[in-house]
Amino acid sequence: MDAVDKRVLELLQGEFPVCERPYGTLAEKAGLSEEELWGRVEKLLCEGVIRRIGASMDSAGLGFSSTLAAVRVRPSRVEEAAEVIGGYEEVTHSYLRGDEYNIWFTVIAESGERVAKIIGEIRERLGLVEADVLNLPMKRMFKLDARFDVQG
Repeated sequence: MDAVDKRVLELLQGEFPVCERPYGTLAEKAGLSEEELWGRVEKLLCEGVIRRIGASMDSAGLGFSSTLAAVRVRPSRVEEAAEVIGGYEEVTHSYLRGDEYNIWFTVIAESGERVAKIIGEIRERLGLVEADVLNLPMKRMFKLDARFDVQG
């Protein structure tokens, strides 16, 4: 990754322009052609440096309910559990962790009842007892401006 790639990453993490040709606007800021900027973005996507480009909505502000959840499964069942968890369109993120509760995920749904139903279904489908599943709804919002330092 060269200095230009780093500049592109900085621009993508900033205020993404909402206009007809956002990549053209970003290219102009980077001093590149739109084609060159997009070529670099595609390369960074293919390399896994960029995993996703998309909007992040305020789900609570839109009337949705959400929670952070975790399950405790044997290592031999991680793939199966990940498939079950990932099968719900309301699951937005999932992570494998090296802790006792080894799969963590977020659920965003139209109601708290639906969130609870999804977590209950996951528990039942995996044959887990209640102690094997954590449901950790947000109590207080802490908003961080998390950006990756690409200068290092």
